Amino acid sequence: MSLSRQFATFVANLRYEDLPPAVVDRAKGVILQALCSALLAHDMPATRQALALIRDEEAGGGGVATALCSGETFTKAGAAYINAEMIFAGGKWDTFRMLTHPGVAIMPVALAAAEVTHCDGKTFITAIAAAYEVLERMASEFIPTLMSRGFHSGPVFGIFGAAVAAAKIHGMNVDQINTAIAQCVNLASGNLEGARAGGASLREGGAVRNALLAVALAKHGGKAGDTTLEGEAGFYHAYLGNNLGLLRYSFTGDNRTDLAAITKGLGQDWMFLETLYRVYSTAGYNIAHVDVTAALCRDNNLTYADIDRIEAVANWFETEYPSPAFPSRGGEAVVGSTQYFSAYGAVTGSYPLLRGAGPGPGESDPPEVLDLMHRVRIIPMVRRTLFGPRVTVFTKDGRQFTREGTGREFIWDFEHHATRMAQIGEGAAIGSAGFAAMVALCRSLESHGDVGRTIVQSTIAA
Repeated sequence: MSLSRQFATFVANLRYEDLPPAVVDRAKGVILQALCSALLAHDMPATRQALALIRDEEAGGGGVATALCSGETFTKAGAAYINAEMIFAGGKWDTFRMLTHPGVAIMPVALAAAEVTHCDGKTFITAIAAAYEVLERMASEFIPTLMSRGFHSGPVFGIFGAAVAAAKIHGMNVDQINTAIAQCVNLASGNLEGARAGGASLREGGAVRNALLAVALAKHGGKAGDTTLEGEAGFYHAYLGNNLGLLRYSFTGDNRTDLAAITKGLGQDWMFLETLYRVYSTAGYNIAHVDVTAALCRDNNLTYADIDRIEAVANWFETEYPSPAFPSRGGEAVVGSTQYFSAYGAVTGSYPLLRGAGPGPGESDPPEVLDLMHRVRIIPMVRRTLFGPRVTVFTKDGRQFTREGTGREFIWDFEHHATRMAQIGEGAAIGSAGFAAMVALCRSLESHGDVGRTIVQSTIAA
């Protein structure tokens, strides 16, 4: 059975009752994460621009799906585009293997499909789990090589997750889902050069519109072959340069993988559980430096006055963003760099949850952070765990303390996630009470009907 048909069979047959409790819990968590990001971005320039664009493009069109936070209705594609741009702008993404952010693509399409079908919470949760699992299995070993060819893995793989979510919510059969996946091969896109050249790239916002087109083609009788992923001229050949599992780069240092491993253990071993939360609005490779460094200092009663310097050993891909083939960031200690976030963790014990990757208008950084960041050294290492730095603090009196990151510091259950994100309510238009109600909705989502509309309404201020 081909890869796409294995995925299609898994998605079509998956039931809520098949989901392990940890998978249900993680699905609720990623839903909450996406909504938090949208709440923060409801009035950001990128959100206003997306709303203006779709209002203009869809003038006279029908409204069947709703934009988060604003409550305006558009076509499915229009609302999904706005919601993707809004979630992206908010910076509170989930992240998988550093360079894909599944929720930015999956959640907007799932919400649009849920509004149209009036599906219940169990259906929605099942679709989210299936979509994440397919996306992450397709992407896992191939992200570094794909990025080295100038593609951006976020939208290129995101379209598949988005299409799977919609197909599952619409109740499509195996043949239809197989066709939707095949059409995603034709429609997947995303390039690095725009951002490298000082502009902006179209990312998941484009992927969600194309995902809905792929699903529509499948729904209305489109046909597809069975080897569009692994075939001689298929997805992996086109985007990776070969269909043999040969890798130009990998996070682990291995230069080959087996395409058959993509679906090995599908439905039993959930890669979805590796998804982690980017709770600070910065590149994912920075987040662990905040918390690991903060925990090391807290556990050893170290303050800024004690610290001579900090060294952090990190996976070398984290120092060569977005790819060693096209590095776009230098290694200097500046506001927004890894050194900056490491120093922030050491000095303050955290990083402001409601803040962007640097100070906004009227904000300033603690002078201790700006001083200490110049005494932080980031040491790249091949085969180092992603998002798991080994941090060593050297004190002025000659002592040194080390803490090993695990790469799982930002993988946790729903209740811990809700606690970590509670501060979002203070900066959201819906207020703390509205935020608490939104959290409660996510927590009990399986007991709700017509969840698309219910979820969207939870983000709209009274």
